[in-house]
Amino acid sequence: MLSFAALALPPSARAEGERLAPHTKLRVSVVQWVPSKGEYQRWEAVGGDFTVAANGTISLPLVGALNVSELDGAELGAKIAEQIKARTGLINTPDATVEILEYPPIYMVGSITTPGEYKFRPGMTVLQALALSGGRFRAAQDGGGKGEIGLLGELQNLRDEILRTVGRVARLQAERAGAAEITFPTELTSHEKEKTAAEVMAQERVIFEARRNGLQRQLDNLAELQTLFTAEIGVLDKKTEMLDSRLKTVGEELAGVKSLVERGIATVSRRSELEFAVANLQSNRLDEVTAVMRARQNLSEAQRNALSLRDRHQTEVSTELQDAQANLERLKIKEDVAKKVLIISDIPSSGEKRDENAVEPELSFTIVRQGQDKTEEFTASESTALMPGDVVKVAITAPPPKKQVTGSSTVGAVQ
Repeated sequence: MLSFAALALPPSARAEGERLAPHTKLRVSVVQWVPSKGEYQRWEAVGGDFTVAANGTISLPLVGALNVSELDGAELGAKIAEQIKARTGLINTPDATVEILEYPPIYMVGSITTPGEYKFRPGMTVLQALALSGGRFRAAQDGGGKGEIGLLGELQNLRDEILRTVGRVARLQAERAGAAEITFPTELTSHEKEKTAAEVMAQERVIFEARRNGLQRQLDNLAELQTLFTAEIGVLDKKTEMLDSRLKTVGEELAGVKSLVERGIATVSRRSELEFAVANLQSNRLDEVTAVMRARQNLSEAQRNALSLRDRHQTEVSTELQDAQANLERLKIKEDVAKKVLIISDIPSSGEKRDENAVEPELSFTIVRQGQDKTEEFTASESTALMPGDVVKVAITAPPPKKQVTGSSTVGAVQ
């Protein structure tokens, strides 16, 4: 039955060797053979659809967080099964399968017809991705400078998006450092009089103030709680001291009365009253001690919540900053490629025809691959295999100059 189930899975689920990149969508299924029923029992609570986080982890019920950045689907399934067995104390290891529903896309930029995001499939090469994006960029044959105008518009959009991302990065850096205000780079301040740059800086300042004030309000509330719990502990300590003093006095009086009772001077009822009073005071003292312990526990919890709030804020800001910096790098790459395409596109004027004997320019490929710790950039060929999340930069290499055939050489060739 297991063999049949494995054959029934789609090719993406059976592909081995493909590491699970961030943003990969997975479907986890866990089953266990039940001999008493003679059938497989599905663990619905553990299975389901999951997405690999940006840090290369997934979080499953019962199993918890798992680092999957160095695993493929089969290895992850085996690891999940072992974790379930260890946590539940099962004798036999359950069967866990991981089906890859969707890989992270690849991105095509540069001198191509349709730059953008494309669906990845295992085994995809640079040439196949180039075909999906429409092949090499070719300027329009008619319509005058439409191709050039389009490139100029794209460059302007890229420039505006870069300014927005630069402002976001500056704001996140200020949040992470706990600064009182944002220090914008010269890339923005040098264009402060321009509408886009001014709007970006104004919007980021508003967001910065709102987020900082929100965090400060939560921290202030926790600080007030700590102050209240500290004051409560002080009051309870004083009440305990008063009870100790009262208990000492009544205890001394009880000792004296016991001596008088033994000599027949005092009554037994008086001794009983004092013993009852001592018991009540001791009970009250225990209540106060318990209240102090509870208040100290609440104080510790408020302090932990404040630290957790700061840590969570730092983690969120760091993650957003990492994503913004990666996006800024991609935008600058696209801007650089668009500039080069504009320079070498050689768009003809209206009514002008291209040389039919012109040599087709060659293409060069560069892959930008985001690793676990760093971004890798390397030269590729048409047959280079791609990985999920790759950015493929396509550049046009200027064609070699055409050889000039002189009249004498032509005559010689005919002879």
